[in-house]
Amino acid sequence: MKKLIKTVLVVLLALGVFAGCKKQKDEMVLVVGATPEPHAAILALLVDDLAEEGITLQIREFTDYSTPNEAVESGEIDANFFQHIPYQNSFNSERGYHLVDVASVHIEPLALYSKKYTSLEDIPSGAVIAVPNDPTNEGRALLLLESAGLITLNPDAGLTATPIDITENAKNFRFREIEAASLPRVLADVDAAIINGNYALPAGLTAARDGLLVEGSDSPYVNVVTVKAGSEDKPKIKALVKAILSPEVKEYILLSYPDGDVIPVF
Repeated sequence: MKKLIKTVLVVLLALGVFAGCKKQKDEMVLVVGATPEPHAAILALLVDDLAEEGITLQIREFTDYSTPNEAVESGEIDANFFQHIPYQNSFNSERGYHLVDVASVHIEPLALYSKKYTSLEDIPSGAVIAVPNDPTNEGRALLLLESAGLITLNPDAGLTATPIDITENAKNFRFREIEAASLPRVLADVDAAIINGNYALPAGLTAARDGLLVEGSDSPYVNVVTVKAGSEDKPKIKALVKAILSPEVKEYILLSYPDGDVIPVF
C-alpha cells in the first residue's frame, strides 16, 4: 500500500512539473495574426527584440478580415494586427466578442483606384465602383466618396453606411460590394474600386501614386494591436506593445512608405 501511495505521489509530482513547464513554454511563445503588408512586415522587425526578452514571436499570416478575430477570441492566437478600431468594435457588437486594442500603430489611407481612368473627373456617369463589403470599411469607402462631393449619405447612417443610405448620386454610380481582399483582383473588371491599404500595397498600388481620391491623414481609422479582454496585462503582450511602439518601428514605417501610404501615429 505504501509503495502504491509513493508511486501515485511520484506520478502527480511529474504531472505537476509537466504542467508547469507547459505553462512556462506557452508564456514564452507569442502568436500574432496579421495581414501581409504592412502588418506582418512590421511584426517581423520585432522578432529579435522579443527574443532578447525570452519571447518567441510567431507571425501567422491571414488574407481575410474575419479569421484573425475569430482566432483571438477562441484563444488560438494571442493577438492580431490588421484592423482599425471601428472594425474591431463592430465585431464585438455583432458577435458578442471581447476584443480590445492595446496599441495604436498607424493609419493606412483608403483610396479610390482605377485601371481605366487617370483622374476622378474622367470617371463617367453610370460607372461601376467596387467597395469593401464589411460594415465599417464599406461605410468608410462611401464617406470617402461623399468627402469629394460625389454622393450624399443619410447623416444617420454614420460609419456603417451602405449604398441604400445614399440620398444623392448625381453621376448615378453603381456599386459592387466585394470582399476587401478580392478588390485588387476585380479592379480591371470595374470602373474603379476603393481598396484598403493592406490589400492595395501587395497588389503594387500606392495611394500617393495611383489613388484618384485619397483619405486624409487625419483619418480616425487607426490600425491597432488587438487582444482578448483580460490579456492586456500579460507580460508577453506588454512586451509586444513596447516593441511595436519603438522608435525603430516608426523609422521603418517612415522610410518604407515615404509617400504616406502608411503613417505612424505614435
